[in-house]
Amino acid sequence: MPVSVTRRSAKPVALLALSAALIVPLAACSSEATTSDEPQTLRYASGDAEPTCLDPHVGGNWPQAILANQFLESLFSKNDAGEIVPWLATGAESADDQLSWTIGLKEGVTFTDGTPFDAEAVVANVEHIKNPDTASSTAILALGKVSEAVAVDEHTVRLDLSEPDSALLESLAQTWLAIESPAGLERGTDENCLAPIGTGAFKVEAWDKQSQVVLTRNENHTTAPEDGVTTEGQPGAAVDTIEWKFIPDAATRLAALQSGQADIIDSVQPDALSQFQSNGTEETLIGARPGVTARIELNTTRAPFDDSKVREAFAASADIDAAVESLYFGTLERSTSVLSSATPFATSHPDAFGFDAARASALLDEAGWTQRDADGVRTKNGERLEVAFPVSTNQSIPAEISVLEQIKATSAEVGFDVQLELLDLSTWYERSGTWEFDAIVAPYSKNSADVLRIVYSTDSITPAPSGYHANNTGLSLPALDEALEAAVKTTDEAERERLYGEAQQLIIDSGTVLPLYDQTVQFAHGDNVHGFRLQPNVNVPSLVNVTIE
Repeated sequence: MPVSVTRRSAKPVALLALSAALIVPLAACSSEATTSDEPQTLRYASGDAEPTCLDPHVGGNWPQAILANQFLESLFSKNDAGEIVPWLATGAESADDQLSWTIGLKEGVTFTDGTPFDAEAVVANVEHIKNPDTASSTAILALGKVSEAVAVDEHTVRLDLSEPDSALLESLAQTWLAIESPAGLERGTDENCLAPIGTGAFKVEAWDKQSQVVLTRNENHTTAPEDGVTTEGQPGAAVDTIEWKFIPDAATRLAALQSGQADIIDSVQPDALSQFQSNGTEETLIGARPGVTARIELNTTRAPFDDSKVREAFAASADIDAAVESLYFGTLERSTSVLSSATPFATSHPDAFGFDAARASALLDEAGWTQRDADGVRTKNGERLEVAFPVSTNQSIPAEISVLEQIKATSAEVGFDVQLELLDLSTWYERSGTWEFDAIVAPYSKNSADVLRIVYSTDSITPAPSGYHANNTGLSLPALDEALEAAVKTTDEAERERLYGEAQQLIIDSGTVLPLYDQTVQFAHGDNVHGFRLQPNVNVPSLVNVTIE
């Protein structure tokens, strides 16, 4: 059921009851599989980077989110209609001035260490995220306007804001802001990173680094989001154990699935997806991650992309359409939007992008890059037209790396020297954090258009406590900042749509972004696996209802 959200005066009154209308479970959520009484172990093979910490408050990347979603729970979730629905919360109210939210909490819930879930637990989590020593990135940016969390009573918490934030409940539905046991947090970062303690359907049993994380069923699970993911919203996992294996090589993951050594695999390559879809040998599931698209961002803080003509030339030299068509086998489409198709208010800009080598050459001539060296690379005042382009092999799948290689080839024809450097995730973060790049592909997920403020506002040039800066373009436009701040403060949906449309146009006009396609998650499993689907909060996998024949 959708959360009843009311904006009212700050005088104390009871929380409004939730709507009585129930969300009808999707047919895909139910399972007709015949299972035995024998303990079931689900083997999940992930191609994402193994997290350095299992606590999604620390840093806050995608590999942490998809794993933590199995054992941690958030205050809210989303349903397939995009509505905020309750999870650990029961409802929410905003004051008339929008400077506080009062949130009711479910009663009788405990963490797997026996600690009660209550208002003090929520306060402890907010304070943990906002503590610089936690080195949070995604979560702290989402709570940027929360000044304080206050326990009103045992089952009511109030979040006080420095400024209105119309995207706050959506932020609270994300896995990076999941609620952990205060006793677990008190152990310190090193210990808590090994096994965060939640209220979820599973708990962390063991972590064999560079191999797997073992999750076991939480026999006392009492909560489930009313988002249509779990069968009839019922708590409790269907399998007893999950072996979450880290297998970075795509061919090895595929072989594990086909040989029966894995039940579900992620990061499936486009050729395999296309084959499975054609012959029906395996079930596939592809979902768009909400937030920004997969896109090339150009660093305007240094040459050569501090020159708008050079940025425009690079965009015109990139034959993205041909690369996507040839390398993704129809499993996804080229995007011309900054925002993912899974994000509200996304707008497309097809006229802003198109391969035109002649135009790219003319623009480089106008920018003064008129000479070429023996390798055909443009030069200006003795400097070569080089583009340092670090690529994370943990975040960019092989097909995406091949797309970037094709862009390197077409841009070379007009005189760019794109220097792709394949790096592990930690080294890539280091290059990003120190601005040692000219172009970069940096995924960022958030379940609202407010992601634009996180990624493209002037404030986001300043690093978060983790050292990560979300704004990789160095773009600082007062008009853009004003539009994004106005959008997050208003609750008028039509005005939000107008403002986010204006913001997207300003970003496109800046020439700092080349959209490629939606960030997607790709899965495959055998027909013996039932009940697997994505949770609509940020389209992370949900294994709570999975059964195996």
